[in-house]
Amino acid sequence: MPREAPYLQVADSLRVRILAGEWEVGARLPSGARLAEEYGVGRNVTQRAMDRLIVEGVLEGRAGSGTYVRKPRERMRMVRSRHREHRGGSPFRADMNDRGMTGTWESHSQARVPAPDFIADRLAINPGDPCVTTRYEFLADGQPVQLATSWEPMAITDRTPIVLPEMGPLAGMGVVERMRSIGVEIETAVEVPRPARATQAQANLLGISLGDLLLEIERTYYDADGRPVETADIIVPDVRWEVAYEFGLDRP
Repeated sequence: MPREAPYLQVADSLRVRILAGEWEVGARLPSGARLAEEYGVGRNVTQRAMDRLIVEGVLEGRAGSGTYVRKPRERMRMVRSRHREHRGGSPFRADMNDRGMTGTWESHSQARVPAPDFIADRLAINPGDPCVTTRYEFLADGQPVQLATSWEPMAITDRTPIVLPEMGPLAGMGVVERMRSIGVEIETAVEVPRPARATQAQANLLGISLGDLLLEIERTYYDADGRPVETADIIVPDVRWEVAYEFGLDRP
C-alpha cells in the first residue's frame, strides 16, 4: 500500500488535535514555521496541510493575521418529496428560501448533443438522438452546494420556447413548469441514490476535498403516459447535506 503523503499525515494529526479540543473554535494555530519544526517537515508541507483543512471547513485563514479554528459547518437536511415539485417555479430556490437562504445557480446548455448509450437507455430514445444537456452549479448565499447535469430529448422541446432550460420566457422555472407550458404533464419522478467519491473536478467546484463522500442521485421525470422527458445526475456533498425522502401513504 502506498504511503500517505506527508501533508495528509500532518492534516490528519492537526484534525485530531482540533477535535480533541487542543485549540478551541476561534483560537489561532501556531505559525506554519513552528508546526513545521514540531512535525519535522518542510514549511510547504504544513502549509498544504492547513490549506486542506481550510477547504474542509476546519480552519479559516485571515489575511495578515494567521490561521484559526473555524466554527463547524452546519450539515443541513435536503428533503426529496413530491410536494417540492408542486410549489411552482424552481424547487431548489424554494428549498433554500425555506432555510432563509438565497438559492441561485450558474448553468451552461448545449443543443443537439448526441445521446450517449446510458442516457438513451434512461430516456427510452436511440443512441445518438439529439438532446439538450445542461450543466448546473447550484449556490446557497453564493456558496456551492450541489451540481447537476440534465438531459432532455429534443424530440420533445425542439422549436418550442423552452428548448434551452435557462433561456426564454420560463427560464429558471424548473422542469415541471417548463414542460407543462408545452402541454407535457410530468406525473412521476424516479430517483436512484448511490454513494460516490468526489473527483478532482467535483471537489474544485464544491469546495471539498478529492475523494470526499458524495451522494449521486439519478433522477428521471416521466409524463402521464410513462414517457421519460428528462433525466439528470444530481451531485450532493455528504459533508454539507443529508438527504431524506418523504413518502405519502394512501389512506384505506
